[in-house]
Amino acid sequence: MENRFETFTVLVNRISRNIRKIKNQEMAAYNLRSAHVSCLYYLYASRGLTATDLCECCEEDKATISRALEYLEASGYLRCESKTAKRYKSPLVLTEKGLAIGKLIADKIDCVLEEVSVGLTEEERLSFYRSLTIISESLDAVAKSSGKQSAE
Repeated sequence: MENRFETFTVLVNRISRNIRKIKNQEMAAYNLRSAHVSCLYYLYASRGLTATDLCECCEEDKATISRALEYLEASGYLRCESKTAKRYKSPLVLTEKGLAIGKLIADKIDCVLEEVSVGLTEEERLSFYRSLTIISESLDAVAKSSGKQSAE
């Protein structure tokens, strides 16, 4: 394949941009942005995580997650369970309002995943995710080794 770099980067960027766009469009009525959606989804799916956990699940930096959590707490979607432990390590739980929007988000995600899977067999979908995982892990390794070489 001639233009592997261009094809790969354009498609990955397009997928990422469309995911953000769908999140933002679907949640605009609730004044929620992409990072809020991810936090609410993972908190709903797990029934409680710390901010540190959310950074890992969402693949976002600490500042982005902190801003998202601050907004979600102020808006009544979640609360911090512990008042004594360090805030970043304290469990976060969804309020009634958060549980309701979490369910809505999970249902919308299920619909989108169903829609984008049309035309793929289960075997093709599993193969795609396996390939995507290999590519992601390989890029992580390249990024880590590249960072080490830059520092030397």
